Amino acid sequence: MDIAALNPSYGLDCLPMPIQSPWRADFPGILALEAEGQTYLDSAATAQKPQAMLDALLGYYAGGAANVHRAQHVPGERATRAFEATREQVARWLNAADAQQIIFTRSATEAFNLLAYGLEQQFQPGDEIVISALEHHANLLPWQQLALRRQLKLVVLPLDSHGLIDLAQAAQLIGPRTRLLTASQLSNVLGSWQPLASLLALAQAQGALTVVDGSQGVVHGRHDVQALGCDFYVCSSHKLYGPDGVGLLYGRTHALEQLAHWQFGGEMLLHTDYRSASFRPASLGFEAGTPPIAAVIALGASLDYLTSLDARAVSAHEAALHTELLSGLQQRQGVHLLGTPNVALASFVVEGVHHADLAHLLSEQGIAVRAGHHCAMPLLQGLGLNGALRVSLGLYNDAADLQRFFSALDQALELLQ
Repeated sequence: MDIAALNPSYGLDCLPMPIQSPWRADFPGILALEAEGQTYLDSAATAQKPQAMLDALLGYYAGGAANVHRAQHVPGERATRAFEATREQVARWLNAADAQQIIFTRSATEAFNLLAYGLEQQFQPGDEIVISALEHHANLLPWQQLALRRQLKLVVLPLDSHGLIDLAQAAQLIGPRTRLLTASQLSNVLGSWQPLASLLALAQAQGALTVVDGSQGVVHGRHDVQALGCDFYVCSSHKLYGPDGVGLLYGRTHALEQLAHWQFGGEMLLHTDYRSASFRPASLGFEAGTPPIAAVIALGASLDYLTSLDARAVSAHEAALHTELLSGLQQRQGVHLLGTPNVALASFVVEGVHHADLAHLLSEQGIAVRAGHHCAMPLLQGLGLNGALRVSLGLYNDAADLQRFFSALDQALELLQ
């Protein structure tokens, strides 16, 4: 991508102006880390938080905390209105047809476990669950364990040379015994958008349920779950500039009706005696116990903040950062990029250098990047690696962050190569 096409501030000499983030000051955590001498380049693991989110979090507690849905007093009604307003916001953010298609969980991982346990009775021994070779552990282990419990076959879709799910092989592996397909929208290691439209069509032609891991994808641009056409879509708040402790599960109404209740307690109950009980449908039927009230309300503030931004400007900023990141990595001898990333994320290894050693030297210079298997151990093993480094950028990052990273990288490589 041509940076000049994204930045009209180029001089007559055609040299790019430094990429600056107009939103950096909105994130006190970034400013605090900068004052501490830290450069944060690990947003794919968790993003920093805007001031608006912090204000909402404090406002809930300082203004009088109360539980939701059950109380008739003013604090409880106020908390319930704010909590359910966030459900409406999430539905609009994802273009869900109905806010009741949005279930709040305590993480994306919990959402996947909810699906694996809630759908368990839909499977018979010999049925097949199809995943891809690049899945995060959160979208691997619940299905792996379900397959073991129910004597199912776990089918793994291979990748092509670009790090994309191989559609030709997928067409051969998705068949009449396929009952569910689950795949990432955007790889947290390879940084590549996956060919979901074609992949979901293959599964739907066999009558299979479809699950999309949008944990990374939801951060980059707005995604329409109705247009995507999946049965379930999972993502998390803490990557979407919101608080931790909140996961989001979207489900089509007919798909949600196939879920069995998997956690039991207050809120999700309609009626019980000592011998039997009846339960609410989605969404409240899958939100047993006291939910993460403050975090959900604060997520609403994060979505308000993100909605207020110029989406085209955000996209252009991320694209410019991504171009500069890839260019800098490709200029350095011995650096091997994993896959073909197309968002502000890149994983790489350096020939003859252990990733942990490099990460240690970067950390000593105040550079916060991710090192290891990135919760995708089978993927790294399939690439013949025991780990890699990952740089991932948020809308608050700028060219100065990348300059500090590349300076530290050069110094570290001078010692290690």
